[in-house]
Amino acid sequence: MKPEFSSPPVALTIAGSDCSSGAGIQADLKTFSAFGVYGLTAVTCVVAEIPGKVSKILPVTRPVLEEQLRLLLAGFPVAAVKTGMLYSRPLIEATAAALGTIGRSGRVPLVVDPVMVATSGDPLMQRAAVRTCARLLFPIATLLTPNLDEAAVLLGRTVTRVGELAAAARELRERCGCAVLLKGGHLRGKTAVDVLADDDGELELTAPYVAGVATHGTGCTYSAAIAAGLAAGVPLRTAVADAKAFVSGAIARPFRWNAAGARVDALNHSDAPTLPGR
Repeated sequence: MKPEFSSPPVALTIAGSDCSSGAGIQADLKTFSAFGVYGLTAVTCVVAEIPGKVSKILPVTRPVLEEQLRLLLAGFPVAAVKTGMLYSRPLIEATAAALGTIGRSGRVPLVVDPVMVATSGDPLMQRAAVRTCARLLFPIATLLTPNLDEAAVLLGRTVTRVGELAAAARELRERCGCAVLLKGGHLRGKTAVDVLADDDGELELTAPYVAGVATHGTGCTYSAAIAAGLAAGVPLRTAVADAKAFVSGAIARPFRWNAAGARVDALNHSDAPTLPGR
């Protein structure tokens, strides 16, 4: 029997490893698979965490990350890249150096999820690294996907109302020099509202807000879904809309366990909605 080869699109995630598999590269790989995309991983940090708690972060050395990126970019036809937890200035510098020739002016879309703080409130980026990320990665990004906490760091002010999202997304786009998806789910209204600011203006994306679910990894999943769409050749606005539907479905049908008297929730990447053309 002869093998039946196939060549799915390839996407690369550069992010931390989450031992609970709800966020980080594990969530990214689940998402890539759901979109029919083959996922590659370059690990930046090993993170001991569960929903609601980060207890230990061990960053890899810069040479280790550089070698992962060198091998992957030389060995696979990478069609899109997303970054997640980069943590430190040396790791950001290594990532930017590897992606500089294939970023915005090159052939490969780059989605930057500026992971700074975990859902639990634990810091996931060293303070000194924020400016390095803005200086080196934002200029080569196709899309930046901050949540409200990250937007507050980048803007120097908080966004507290849905009506402020469009102006804030527009300002971030002007400051960062790339398209921006500002995620407003932390506002916790009846509707989860996000705003995409790109060359065509602002696009509002909505979904019912799902209460009573304590997951983590929604930002990782969202940005990975966008990268998967871009890897498959989908236009940015379509990729973002598909990703919004996917992450909303993963939140609406979560997993739940009770262990040692505590409740644990997790996103359901395997039961997300079927998307057009997939």
